[in-house]
Amino acid sequence: MRYYGRATTLAAAGIALALLAGGCGADEGDGTDNGGGGGGSKKVEVFTWWADGGEKQGLDGLVSQFKTDCAQYEFVNGAVAGGAGSNAKQVLASRLQQSDPPDTFQAHAGAELADYIKAGQIEDLSAQYKDWGLATAFPKGLVDSLTVNGKIYSVPANIHRANVLWANKKVLDGAGITSVATTLPQFFTQLDTLKAKGVTPLALGKDWTQQMLFEAVLISDLGTDKFIGLWSGKTDWAGADVTTAINDYKKLLDYTNKDRDSLDWTDAEKSVMDGKAAFQLMGDWEAADMDAKGFKDYSYTVFPGNGNAYQWLADSFVLPKGAKNPEGTKCWLKTVGSAAGQKAFNTKKGSIPARTDTVAADYPAYQQSAIADWAKDVAVPSCPHGSACSQGWQGAVNSAQGKFSSDGDVAGLQKALVAAAKQFAGK
Repeated sequence: MRYYGRATTLAAAGIALALLAGGCGADEGDGTDNGGGGGGSKKVEVFTWWADGGEKQGLDGLVSQFKTDCAQYEFVNGAVAGGAGSNAKQVLASRLQQSDPPDTFQAHAGAELADYIKAGQIEDLSAQYKDWGLATAFPKGLVDSLTVNGKIYSVPANIHRANVLWANKKVLDGAGITSVATTLPQFFTQLDTLKAKGVTPLALGKDWTQQMLFEAVLISDLGTDKFIGLWSGKTDWAGADVTTAINDYKKLLDYTNKDRDSLDWTDAEKSVMDGKAAFQLMGDWEAADMDAKGFKDYSYTVFPGNGNAYQWLADSFVLPKGAKNPEGTKCWLKTVGSAAGQKAFNTKKGSIPARTDTVAADYPAYQQSAIADWAKDVAVPSCPHGSACSQGWQGAVNSAQGKFSSDGDVAGLQKALVAAAKQFAGK
């Protein structure tokens, strides 16, 4: 979850243009039933990037509940494969430009929705939140983060955690590592030990996966308040503490696989499962994915130095303007936000429900620990997963980090991060 391919700048520009064009050409109708009671289509096209692994299993669980709750409608799978939606978002942008939106589409909750809202491409769901009891079922802090100028535009299906360090237990045992480090200096020592054993200490992929690792380092070096301040404008990207974090991140890259710029997150995950690598920093969808692939010999912990930071993101669904079946979409959205729908989805997806009435015992071991942490830890947002920044900001950071992966220019990366904040903050 998770964003963009190699041609990041071009992709970001194309998406931005498509959003604007789609906003100009979108149906400005009032959301009258186009398929529920008017004899129109009964099909509900649900556009996601959940095409395989634990993500597909989670979607299948949600679809099963939808078929029970909304038997009068037919689910149509509009999934487009590609990690973090890198392919799906480009296809979606093209469809919005052509005024051919799916009935609903997946988007990360938070700042990432700003572009769609600004372009007038998604409907206000505030009335549905009241009718369906979601305003009280979801935590107040989450509802506040979803509210833009007094309106709510999406229904979150879950809460994911981004800053989780996964490990192959057998590889750690073979290196004599009995417990994972809790600070960055300790972590570097363990990575040295693993490197001496001839395994890749830290598996890494391309694009958004590198952004995730960098953000985990930022949290360790800046702390939660200053990290949050990077996105609100209260923390200076040009500060010495950010320089320290970039240098620590550069050091971490020395422990990663040399082919990182050509691998997707699942490729890096496979190297951990195969015992060729020890660690991987990845969101908690990895638990469901490894379980789905039959790999059980893994451990997990918060990234060293992150302490009580819970870096959150949420997959959500929207009602596009011009959707062919708005009433069918509303039935889908109601299922997405319901207790039954969130249980059906999250028990297989690896995430936890956004609702507060969750029964932890209904979930596997990882989710039980995440539910407990979410209740007590400090929530911090994620830029590559849309809760902290807009799509344009994501693209700018991703482009800068792609360059840094090749040249290691600390001053150059920091200058690019400062420029991105200046350009996109508040937009």
